[in-house]
Amino acid sequence: MDTAIPARPHQPRKPWYAKGIRFACACTGQCCTAHGEYDRVYISDDEAKKIAALLSLRKAEFERQFCLFEDGERQLDLGSGACPFLTRRQCSIYEARPVQCRTWPFWKENLDEKTWKQQIAPFCQGVGRGPLWSRRKIEAIARERDNADSQASR
Repeated sequence: MDTAIPARPHQPRKPWYAKGIRFACACTGQCCTAHGEYDRVYISDDEAKKIAALLSLRKAEFERQFCLFEDGERQLDLGSGACPFLTRRQCSIYEARPVQCRTWPFWKENLDEKTWKQQIAPFCQGVGRGPLWSRRKIEAIARERDNADSQASR
C-alpha cells in the first residue's frame, strides 16, 4: 500500500505586506527632496499640461522654467535638491501633482521588504502610522505608477 503524500501544487509566497501596511502622510516634505536613488520626478506630457494650466502658463513656458529633459524624458528640475513646488513643506501643485508623487511610497521597487525596512521606513515618518492599506490597494497603487511609467516611455 502506497502511503506517499500527494504533492501540493506550488503556492506563490505571499508578499511580506500581505496583511497590509499602515501609512499616513506626515507632511514633512522629505519625499519631495532628492535623496539617494530618489532624485528625479518624471512627468508625462499630460501631467506637464495639467501643471502648466494650474500655474496659468503655456506648457512650453512651464517646461522652460521647471523641467529638464534627459534621454528624451521630461523631469522636474530638482537643481536645488527639492521639488520647485515644495513650499513650507507643502505641495503648491497638489491638485495636479504627478502620478509619481501621488503614489508614494507604494512603488513596486519600494515594496521589496529589505528596501521598505532599510530605506523607506527610516526616511518616511508616515510609515507605520494611520490607516491600514490593504494588499489589494497597495498593489493597485503600484500598478498605477507602473502604467504611468510605461505610457510616458512610449
